[in-house]
Amino acid sequence: MTQMAKGFGLLAALTLPMSPVFAEDDSAEKALPKPTVVSSYTDVARLATVQGITLQWIDWDTRGDVTIVNSVDGVWHLLGEQKSGQDVGFVIDGVITEIGADYFLFDGQITIANTPDPGRRCSENKLWRFEVTQGRTYYRLREFEWCDYLTDYIDIYFAPSLAGKDE
Repeated sequence: MTQMAKGFGLLAALTLPMSPVFAEDDSAEKALPKPTVVSSYTDVARLATVQGITLQWIDWDTRGDVTIVNSVDGVWHLLGEQKSGQDVGFVIDGVITEIGADYFLFDGQITIANTPDPGRRCSENKLWRFEVTQGRTYYRLREFEWCDYLTDYIDIYFAPSLAGKDE
């Protein structure tokens, strides 16, 4: 085989569709969250000023820690927890997929442990909706009885000066 024929053979091999064995794995790309969709800058300001998180079984007055970070890739990450003792509390961890007028959508895990009763454990990873209603100064999870038919109020507080603001 001449050198040119070998070259054409290589060119033909490079232009043929790749077999599944050699195909690039794009599952990592699919797993990356998409940038958060923003349609309300009032709510962006609210989420930028978060001032704590509560689950009513633990304490209304002593808020837990919550952090919301807008990463360089445009994805808003939310992490929060409220504890009452070593094994009692709740954790929320995931990404905000959409920020709209008086609401945001959260895709992630919420876990409640040993509250209000010892041995209670609720944990679910899905798309959740938080909403501000009646001019309040917090977003409330709109799915109240998602675990075991007990009503769980999960609230994320923002600066009171931003309550009742419109676009």
